[in-house]
Amino acid sequence: MNFISEKLNDYIRTHSNKESDLLKELSRETKLKILYPRMLSSSYQGRILSMVSKLIQPKYILEIGTYTGYSTLCLAEGMKNDGEIHTIDINEELFDFQRKYFNRSTYGNRIFQHLGNALELIESINIEFDLIFLDADKENYVKYLEILVNKLNTNGVIITDNVLWSEKVTLPIEEDDLSTKEIDNFNKILNQRSDMETIMLPIRDGISISRKK
Repeated sequence: MNFISEKLNDYIRTHSNKESDLLKELSRETKLKILYPRMLSSSYQGRILSMVSKLIQPKYILEIGTYTGYSTLCLAEGMKNDGEIHTIDINEELFDFQRKYFNRSTYGNRIFQHLGNALELIESINIEFDLIFLDADKENYVKYLEILVNKLNTNGVIITDNVLWSEKVTLPIEEDDLSTKEIDNFNKILNQRSDMETIMLPIRDGISISRKK
């Protein structure tokens, strides 16, 4: 979902950096062959992830929700030469698809795939991270928050996707709408934390950027 007109979106995309040919190919194949291509990061959102990563220059990156690996490769663009990105996804059917594109990039040997439930796997990765991207399992966002903050270095950043959830967070929430309830609660808790500072951006379906003090 976008919150500004398509005409303005076109202008913004025209005057922003472009995705690589490899990312274009990944995006195209995802849309042709993979279920739920709406889950794919847009090219503009990918450039934002890349820019934030380049500004931080993280050594260690954690991603929750790999999907087909588009955002993984965008985040990897900014990591240090001796850095690593660890990405977790529960869908084993996408593992080989992801690896195909990872290996074609210049970051292939520094991208580590983890398969399974992220809530169970995060603690097994014995690393403190400089940059974390949360983009999966919306109904457990609050559970992730405490775990991720504890795995984040001081001045580290958490980027969270889908925080506006098609504007549902601004409307009366149905009793059985667990995802919207969780995201709304996550947004409130994150903004109230004294150890974090957060800014929310109306990009696509909403992104928040939070820095650990």
